[in-house]
Amino acid sequence: MGLGVILAAAACVTAWSAPALAEGAKGGACAPSAYRVILDVGHTAAVPGALSARGVTEYSFNMQLADAIKQALVEAGFDQTTKLITAAAPWHGLFQRAVRANDAHADLFIAIHHDSVPDHLAETWDYEGKKYQYCDRFSGYAIFVSNANGDRSGSLVFGHLLGKELQKQGLHYTPHYTLPIMKRYRHELLDSEAGVYRYDQLVVLRNTRMPAVLMEAGSIVNRQEELELGTSERRLAVAKAVVAAVADFCAARSPAAVRQVKAPASGNAAARAAGTSLAH
Repeated sequence: MGLGVILAAAACVTAWSAPALAEGAKGGACAPSAYRVILDVGHTAAVPGALSARGVTEYSFNMQLADAIKQALVEAGFDQTTKLITAAAPWHGLFQRAVRANDAHADLFIAIHHDSVPDHLAETWDYEGKKYQYCDRFSGYAIFVSNANGDRSGSLVFGHLLGKELQKQGLHYTPHYTLPIMKRYRHELLDSEAGVYRYDQLVVLRNTRMPAVLMEAGSIVNRQEELELGTSERRLAVAKAVVAAVADFCAARSPAAVRQVKAPASGNAAARAAGTSLAH
């Protein structure tokens, strides 16, 4: 994602543990055809985000991945999935995305991005007669949520599900956002199992009323991972992970599942708050 353009408590993740979610998904009755998923294609054709190590725009990667995810979701029965694109430049365009998602009464918002690094971590190489920046030190996905989102606990739950499904596809998350070398781009790791970070200021996350995550699908400035991200196999793997996470989240939010899933016996305030939000 273009770094220049752009707390939920960890107890919420603990309160909604994987076993509880599985129980909810097992007992729930998701209605895919009634479930509205927004796939927000990060950046625009005019402001295309980061450049890959070989000079391909992030927007191109985002669009191709969003197309693959949408197709997979529609084939799984989530035929109200919408791909959100805007030509408006930041910052207006970012607020416009949130407004459109809210007006559509979406159930889930997923922003699709690909990662880069701050300039001070980049190196330069020659590729086909041109100089490009790269950084081979980091690879992997990252998921971001905002504590200011209208359903922050729901965002954390979906982020956890998505991260675990990406791992089932053989992918790993990048830990570099926790490192001091990231300086102002450093972020708190909320879910160390699934690779979910806190990023409160992201407009498309903080201004949406439904659960919302931003997924960095991998690093396009890592020269090896860039090649992998450009393949249909990698896009299909990510799409499969998204479909599985959406299906489980939809089931966990069904009325039957919400009645079954209970907060831990401790009854602490964070768990109760998470439970209330999940029943939204």
